[in-house]
Amino acid sequence: MPRFSIIVPSHGVAGRLSLALDSVLAQSFGDFELLPVCDAPGTPAADVAAGYAARDPRVTPVHSPPSAGLAGARNAGLRAATGAYLLFLDGDDTLAPGALTAVDARLAETGEVDVLYAEHERCPWWEGEPANPAAPLLAGAPRGAFAPAEAPRVTGVELPAWSAAYRRSFLTGHRLAFPDGHFTDIGFGGLVTLRAERIAVLRRVVVRHRLRRQGGRLNLPGEHHTELLDRAEAVLTAAAELSVPAGRSGPLFEQLFAAVLKTAAHPARLPGPLRRAFFRRAARLYRLHRPAGFRRPGGSMGVQHRLLAAGAYTAFRALRDANRTASAAVRRVPRPRGLRTRLYYRMQLRRRIDPNLAVYCAYWGRGYACNPAAIHAKAAELAPHIRSVFLVEADRAHTLPEGVDHAVIGSRRYWRVLARARYLVNNANFAEGVVKRAGSVHVQTQHGTPLKKMGVDQSTYPVVAAASGSFTKLLGRVDRWDFNLSANTHSTQMWERAFPGSYEHLEYGYPRNDVFCTATAEDVARIRRELGVPDGTTAVLYAPTHRDWRTGFDTGLDLEAFCEAAGDDVVVLLRAHYFYDRGVRAGTGRIIDVTGHPSTEEVCLAADALVTDYSSIMFDYANLDRPIVVYADDWDVYTETRGVYFDLMAAPPGPVARTPRELARVFRDGSYASAGSTELRAAFRARFCGFDDGRAAERVVRRVLLGEPAEALPPVRPLTERVPAPAASPLVRS
Repeated sequence: MPRFSIIVPSHGVAGRLSLALDSVLAQSFGDFELLPVCDAPGTPAADVAAGYAARDPRVTPVHSPPSAGLAGARNAGLRAATGAYLLFLDGDDTLAPGALTAVDARLAETGEVDVLYAEHERCPWWEGEPANPAAPLLAGAPRGAFAPAEAPRVTGVELPAWSAAYRRSFLTGHRLAFPDGHFTDIGFGGLVTLRAERIAVLRRVVVRHRLRRQGGRLNLPGEHHTELLDRAEAVLTAAAELSVPAGRSGPLFEQLFAAVLKTAAHPARLPGPLRRAFFRRAARLYRLHRPAGFRRPGGSMGVQHRLLAAGAYTAFRALRDANRTASAAVRRVPRPRGLRTRLYYRMQLRRRIDPNLAVYCAYWGRGYACNPAAIHAKAAELAPHIRSVFLVEADRAHTLPEGVDHAVIGSRRYWRVLARARYLVNNANFAEGVVKRAGSVHVQTQHGTPLKKMGVDQSTYPVVAAASGSFTKLLGRVDRWDFNLSANTHSTQMWERAFPGSYEHLEYGYPRNDVFCTATAEDVARIRRELGVPDGTTAVLYAPTHRDWRTGFDTGLDLEAFCEAAGDDVVVLLRAHYFYDRGVRAGTGRIIDVTGHPSTEEVCLAADALVTDYSSIMFDYANLDRPIVVYADDWDVYTETRGVYFDLMAAPPGPVARTPRELARVFRDGSYASAGSTELRAAFRARFCGFDDGRAAERVVRRVLLGEPAEALPPVRPLTERVPAPAASPLVRS
């Protein structure tokens, strides 16, 4: 029997689950079992847990349906546990280093106890010092093990379930479990306090609780706040049935009603019709269960107790309104340049939203490209009643396809359509001054699968952080998103970490990649002719990523020498990062510069193989199931400077070359297209090409622009059933 069972519910936190599991497995004390509780097998969190179970026998995944909620997940873990003591850890929290050693040592000092309460840290999600709210409560507790009557204010009502270690036989012997629904910690903690006979405390931080940027789920408005009274009533009824003396029940009563009054004093938490009913029911419970000799607290809280006891809702409401700080909703002032432009934009914001207007933008106005362009094209087919306007910089307006309506960024029409559009679609972000109007729908399509660190995850990499501007402003832009598009489950999890917000994930695939399943051999031949690729040659697309520590573009490779060494039939399509796109197309012999070509997807279709370093183009190109070679001459520098989400060297999409000689060799001897390369690519595609089946744009248009329910959308076609666009010629090398 292990010393500890650590139960980790994971619903809704798949993106951070690995951090929680790593914090447990990194503990110096190893006598434990780790029970991640996940949704059904095959879900993102379940896949993460399965990976850990395959690597460490102490990890045993447990499954609980999402409908069972947090309480159901914890109870499922409790039933599966075999350890002497149980610890609970939310899937987005972590165990502090040395936590299990400290808990074990403390239990050795105190002997067997029913509950060991411990301190915890509440860590601000971004900035600020962590707080230790449990420290004052536990400071006055006896030094050794004690009976609850010796320190009646130490209860589980004021402590989360994950701020304690519980003796498993104590919980099972009293059939203690988490009550269903909301406020399950208060209900469980109160009942544990009533049943416990020996308690101890550990004055050391065991859990680091990361506060969510979106705030606690329990603080959101809704009818679920009435369940707080259900939890309080259950605890108080149990106290009466057990004839708990007033010396113990008094502090428990006060702590429960502190939570009740806190909800009653925040009218936004409850819908209007429920506020009076909540107060009246709370008043009845107060009068029914108030312990004999109970002394009300002093000050304003004491006044609230008196009004609650009297059922005086009108007076309580007046006191509540008087105590609340008057604060007007802060309206974000639009800040386009120029006073006349600001006034014009404000005037447009006062006009009604046009329900049939959609605005698109790609790469900060660089042209008609990427996911916004693919959605725009599909919308013209499926939702012709939606008028579409593409935003573009003045010097790129001439690159737009014929018939695409556009507005030049910064113009009066630009601000007018931004103010009045119902739908706003972008693969980056709209300008800082753009206001998110009620009733508008913002769709963030992204423009790549994240290998490198993104968003707030960049903060610990000084070179990148310095160039990223204000992370606070970034998150203000994230708050405008209603939907965020994802090409694979990896992306979904990383976006959740990098861009914390309340948007909905659309796991539909990238619309720009639809063409990889729909293009024909004739399309491929036409594109190669347009790019100037000679017949009978092997076109190698070379697409290096941007280096944050460099200024200007450097190929990082002598491409002429590569062609000479790789073979007589090799030509290189050079596509630099879009930061270096100057709208120029050029070709010199066997090197064809396609950086200025408007469509990355067409360039990929023309290529027989891809060579890249760490660019996200590899994830898109993998949909074509054509050879990929990773040229990683500075991987160590890149990971230290830019940061990455996974070790590409451990799971590449094909052969890895560290030097120009190695790169030339894999093409010269044909190993870039070998069986081993195919095997690596298959594993890579299974991991990162899950949703790109050729119908991503259709799903986005139907869900967002046409408002169709998710269940009515075309299901994602399995990877094994897809037929990628054909390459120009079979890859046979001598």
